Amino acid sequence: MKTFTVSLLLVFTLLTSGCQADDDYGEHEKGWQFLHKQRDVAAVEDPLYREECGSCHLAYPPGLLPGSSWKKIMTRLDNHFGDNAELEPAVQKRLTTYLLMHSAERSDYRRSRRIIRSTNEANAPLRITELSYFKHEHNEIPPRLIKDNEKVASLSNCNACHPRAEQGFFSDREIRIPGYGAWDD
Repeated sequence: MKTFTVSLLLVFTLLTSGCQADDDYGEHEKGWQFLHKQRDVAAVEDPLYREECGSCHLAYPPGLLPGSSWKKIMTRLDNHFGDNAELEPAVQKRLTTYLLMHSAERSDYRRSRRIIRSTNEANAPLRITELSYFKHEHNEIPPRLIKDNEKVASLSNCNACHPRAEQGFFSDREIRIPGYGAWDD
C-alpha cells in the first residue's frame, strides 16, 4: 500500500508540474480556464530592436537564426538585402548583442532547437527562408498562395500568415493565408 501511495504521489506530481506557468511551456489564464500557449521561439522583447528593425519589416525573433547568421547580417547593414540599414555604432552593437544572446543555439524553445539541429553552423544562411528547416516546413505551400498573392508576396513576410510571429507563435493551427484562410496541410 505504501508503494502504491508513493507511486500515485509521483504520478500526480509529474502531471501537475506540466501546468506551472512559465514563458516556455504555458501560462495560466485568470479565472477557471487554463489555456496552454506554447511559443515556438522566444518573443521579441527588446524595444530598441523592435523599433529599429520592425520599422521596415517584421522584427524577426532572434531564435529563428543561429548567431553566425545574425553576425553576418549585422556586419552588412550598409547592404541589407538591397537597402542601406546602417545604424549608429552603439545601437548596432547593442542590437547585435541582443540577437546573439537570443539566437537559435542559445534558446530552449522547440522550434529554435529544431532550426539549430538542421543548420550547418559553418554555412549558416543570411535569410531565414534559406534554412533547411524552414524550407521543409513550407515545402507544401503552393506558389499561388505566396508569390502570386499580393498580400503575402514572399515567404519572408512571416506575419502575413503568422499573425503572432513577433510573439514567437508559428503553430500550424494559427496560420491564416490572406485570401485563402486557415492552412490545412
